[in-house]
Amino acid sequence: MTDGSDEHQEAAVDGRPSETPDPRPRRGFWFGLVVALVKPFLLVFTKPEFTGRENLPRSGGVVFTPNHLSHFDPLVLGFFIWECRRIPRFLGKASVFKIPVVGRIISSAGQIPVYRDSSQAADAFRDAVAAVERGECVGVYPEGTITRDPELWPMTGKTGAARIALMTGCPVIPIANWGAQEIFASYTGKLRIRLLPRKTLKVRAGRPVDLSAFEGKPITNQLLHEATEVIMRAIAETLGELRGEDPPKELFDPRKAREAP
Repeated sequence: MTDGSDEHQEAAVDGRPSETPDPRPRRGFWFGLVVALVKPFLLVFTKPEFTGRENLPRSGGVVFTPNHLSHFDPLVLGFFIWECRRIPRFLGKASVFKIPVVGRIISSAGQIPVYRDSSQAADAFRDAVAAVERGECVGVYPEGTITRDPELWPMTGKTGAARIALMTGCPVIPIANWGAQEIFASYTGKLRIRLLPRKTLKVRAGRPVDLSAFEGKPITNQLLHEATEVIMRAIAETLGELRGEDPPKELFDPRKAREAP
């Protein structure tokens, strides 16, 4: 599949003319293969509704921070970032990179494995910082896993995204997605994908998170946790806009849930 005329002008995925007919970035063979497989599949079997694309910078290093609903949403978010004229570099669990064929494709497409609880655990952070400093678009799921919140709101977050942003000075773009859980519901104990009837997949990018209060200060654990709270609140508010609901005042904390009697 080739981009063809969409380098000049392309209809938006919701059927309306694109407001930003920017040229697409050079994608290379492996990411081009991902686009060729994922984009037609989603356009045929789902109904994407993408908003807020103007909030993601078209160039320069940036971190985008999505909520995590389902094992299916990385495909949706990757498509969204591509429609924003950027190539996403996701941080993902190392186990996914070990899946035959799939692991080879996503690794060759520039995605970044995260080796938890190992001597390689710091490699992902260094790779992410290096990618941002090269001007790339790096995706970090701050929750670190699919949400356990009973109402599927974002949970409290880990500090990786805040650390990358404060070390590099790059913007952080909160991204909310909704609908992927209807295709692939997680934590059910059953592997079942529901494609029909076609599900509406909503993704929205919010405005850059204001982290100015933390800039120029020593990067301590307390500072990182405070900055992460600001990022998670921005994600929750953006998701509230998609759902037409008010997010909870206090985000679900899995550690407190485990400690509760």
